[in-house]
Amino acid sequence: MSSVVNEAFSHPALFYRTGQEYAEQTVSFVREGLASGEPVAVAVPGPNLALIEAGLGADAQDVLLLDMTEAGRNPGRIIPGVLRAFADAHPQGRVRIIGEPIWAGRSSVEYPACAQHEALINAAFEGRAATILCPYDESRLDPDVLADARVTHPTVIAGGRERASDVYDWQAVVARYNTALVPAPDAAVFSFGAQELPEVRHFAVGQAGRLGLAGQRLQDAELAVAELTTNSVVHGGGRGTLWIWAEAGQAVCEVRDRGRLTDPLAGRRPPERGQIGGRGLMLVHYVADLVRVHASDDGTTVRFYLTL
Repeated sequence: MSSVVNEAFSHPALFYRTGQEYAEQTVSFVREGLASGEPVAVAVPGPNLALIEAGLGADAQDVLLLDMTEAGRNPGRIIPGVLRAFADAHPQGRVRIIGEPIWAGRSSVEYPACAQHEALINAAFEGRAATILCPYDESRLDPDVLADARVTHPTVIAGGRERASDVYDWQAVVARYNTALVPAPDAAVFSFGAQELPEVRHFAVGQAGRLGLAGQRLQDAELAVAELTTNSVVHGGGRGTLWIWAEAGQAVCEVRDRGRLTDPLAGRRPPERGQIGGRGLMLVHYVADLVRVHASDDGTTVRFYLTL
């Protein structure tokens, strides 16, 4: 299966209907890369990972294999922690990656972040020598998801043929899912400024513990709150407000302030060597199970979820 490459970066969506079709197309894609001497990584949900590994046989040992339900549970960490991590580890020549961040088990709460992730891959890899193939299960995914895939990918492979998408416009998907976030009516609330930073963190840890977080998960909540509240004081007009509540088996924490977040890749771009600061939102992406962001001229809201 050859991929149309009009520029350095190629980002096709692969529409498939059966396990056999999936295995044939993905294994062919991997073998083409190996034959060309390209480093290859595969990050897909566990059952699909098993199909690819079985299809590759002994060649699987030459491929980085990752279960996307673990490595990409939070879609916001896929670009820095999976895609860029692999590409940056192989700076010479072209890399080839299969990334499947959207599967039938994704929730409606997760999906907007997944769609934005697929769109932002185009910005994160613009001009880079990389091919990233993104499979979509036509038999199980909602038609709206498949429609979004045509907007976030410049080409679509279906029925073994690759065609340019006539609706490709990744910025439109980023904007469409940049929706306002409303905290739960029963959320605990704390407004803070620079002087209240220790107090708001103590408040958040206490609330998270009462909701059921413990051990490493409670430490993750403390770290994320510390990073977001500090960002509010330093970059968000000096003040912010924190909300925390429980929802569908998860602790949800939201921090909003008057800062303007203009970089759509904020928190998804690995820091440059020697860079001081600028890691706060990326750390939140790494410790949380899901991160949602709403940015507007009036301010920024960052919400993160941790499974209880």
